[in-house]
Amino acid sequence: MGDFAHVFETPPPGAAADWTIPQNWEAYTEVEHQTWVSLYERQMKVLPGRACDAFMKGLDQLDLHGQGIPDFARINEALEKLTGWTVVAVPGLVPDDVFFDHLANRRFPAGQFIRLPDQLDYIQEPDVFHDVFGHVPMLCDPVFADYMQAYGQGGARAQSLGMLKNLARLYWYTVEFGLMETPEGLRIYGAGIVSSKTESIFCLEDPSPNRLGFDLERVMRTLYRIDDFQQVYFVIPSLEALLEETTRDFGGVYERLKGTEDLPIETVLPTDKVYTRGTQAYAAAGGRFALRRVG
Repeated sequence: MGDFAHVFETPPPGAAADWTIPQNWEAYTEVEHQTWVSLYERQMKVLPGRACDAFMKGLDQLDLHGQGIPDFARINEALEKLTGWTVVAVPGLVPDDVFFDHLANRRFPAGQFIRLPDQLDYIQEPDVFHDVFGHVPMLCDPVFADYMQAYGQGGARAQSLGMLKNLARLYWYTVEFGLMETPEGLRIYGAGIVSSKTESIFCLEDPSPNRLGFDLERVMRTLYRIDDFQQVYFVIPSLEALLEETTRDFGGVYERLKGTEDLPIETVLPTDKVYTRGTQAYAAAGGRFALRRVG
């Protein structure tokens, strides 16, 4: 598989107008199923005690226990009963408007392909392991399920107002790379973290990244990186707080953001709540560490 082999200008042959395709579960090879098993087993060595309870519960509810690539038809039976969501197969990354429409209608588009066995540590495109193992367990939680639908519903408006980059940052720093504060300490809920062994450890235990309290406008101003571990993670107090903060009218937020500059990822503001590697916040001054690059 070459770089970005699953990015298309238009729906590829066999795809519907909404970019969905049959999963064709019967066509997966034993090697592909074993790749899923290897990835699953590796993650389950590091996620207990690091991933949030909602994620771990979702794994159990969907029975994603490493028997191979899940059949979407099977997991949809359980998922739809829990929160009304379904997983639909797509050939790769889909256009923004298509993505938003799926989310707004409680459909999560998941890549149908899986990475090669020599790509366990890094893949440039989201595959079925990232999409299903990383994202779908959280959709079993009613609060997070509502958040994802609300995000999709807000997408068209952000596009029409020229604010899509700001809305994309919200997705990045919550759905993909979000952390949550719990009585037991910081926990992971972001799919980009829970599907990565190294980042699951790095985000909670390495001293180099900043861990900042979630603030909607702060998040929407903050740049992000796609080529390395994150240099900043935003911490929500709960899923309920995230939903409440992000289901209000964004009109005023967008107007204020138009007059502000983007924030570099290493920025720590005097108003930021900064977390240590434990549960307690401490003064923002001195809360920033230098980025450690990972080869």
